[in-house]
Amino acid sequence: MKRRAVVTGIGAVAPGGVGREAFWDLLSAGRTATRRISMFNPSAFRSQIAAEVDFDPRAAGLSAQDVRRMDRAAQFAVVSTREALADSGVELAGVDPGRVGVSIGSAVGCTMGLEQEYEVLSDGGRKWLVDHSYGVPHLYGYMVPSTLAAEVAYEVAAEGTVALISTGCTSGLDAVGHGMQLIEEGSADVVLAGATDAPLSPITSACFDAITATSPNNDDAAHASRPFDARRDGFVLGEGCAVLVLEDEEAARRRGAHIYARLSGFGARSNAFHMTGLKPDGREMAEAIRVALDGAELNASDVDYINAHGSGTKQNDRHETAAFKRALKQRAYEVPVSSIKSMVGHSLGAIGAIEVAACALALDRQVVPPTANLHHPDPECDLDYVPLVAREHRMDAVLSVGSGFGGFQSAMVLTRP
Repeated sequence: MKRRAVVTGIGAVAPGGVGREAFWDLLSAGRTATRRISMFNPSAFRSQIAAEVDFDPRAAGLSAQDVRRMDRAAQFAVVSTREALADSGVELAGVDPGRVGVSIGSAVGCTMGLEQEYEVLSDGGRKWLVDHSYGVPHLYGYMVPSTLAAEVAYEVAAEGTVALISTGCTSGLDAVGHGMQLIEEGSADVVLAGATDAPLSPITSACFDAITATSPNNDDAAHASRPFDARRDGFVLGEGCAVLVLEDEEAARRRGAHIYARLSGFGARSNAFHMTGLKPDGREMAEAIRVALDGAELNASDVDYINAHGSGTKQNDRHETAAFKRALKQRAYEVPVSSIKSMVGHSLGAIGAIEVAACALALDRQVVPPTANLHHPDPECDLDYVPLVAREHRMDAVLSVGSGFGGFQSAMVLTRP
């Protein structure tokens, strides 16, 4: 019998609240967590808003030594992992450590730790030749993105496959897809899969300001993230993490685990076209959707909800709409579509895993999260984008997609167990 990967635990550190239930409460209520940046003075930047996590690492159970050693993104990952394990009820003590894997995604690694240390080592940028003697003992760890996956592996004593997936804004979706494949091929019995990014720093703001990708709607931060709205003017940065416990379905059933969803299909493609540009026909995303549906042994007519990338840029939203129509034909006009980035912002590499967590919860609770702030639909985006209010809806199969700088296009199908 073919092995199937299922989600048995969910942990989240997300804007609007720490923990899985706080995250779901925000989404189902259609609230936004976007606001003026408080983590540094953003006055010098074009876009001064973000979706921040109100996160106290000590209150979340990390020790003073943990906080000193780990970048904020790593802290998110460890706290999310602990919640996901507790939720799943899996006893790792009874699992061969060589059969426990980790697949963590991140687009920008330990950005905050690196920027803070550079500021110290360069004396606020005044010295071209930095003085390494001022660096913290863990500076090397900040420079190596795989540190994030290693911290999760240390937490769960995983001795199987441990990987850091970095594919831009599809990192989270791709990391969960990799974890799914480890279960299916028999390389692991339990995988901690997800993604984390804590990019809210001056260097990140400067980079996105330079290409005018982020929203300058600083006077109305709560409504600045407006996917599929005719007045949208860019995405809103965010931060956060989601980690899922993945297991083989038969093993999960034998131990009586609560199964949120089955990961039934995954597909990834590249447009080999442009670092930030997208072709208007959405062909590569449509192809990723086709591969994911084929893997799930489903047809377009079986899709009951689409969790869109929905970044809130004019280019992306039109590209995605075209991809849905190309892949799903008439079904694209019949199925609800929504973007949670309207509420939690765009946390770069982490968002794909956060969206998979949202899809698993949506399937489990049979509720479609809304697209907040969608008051003036773009005529070119003419699908059912579930504006403003969550919707109870029968779902057996959910499609989640991601699109990333560099031309990455990914799609995953989740089904009811």
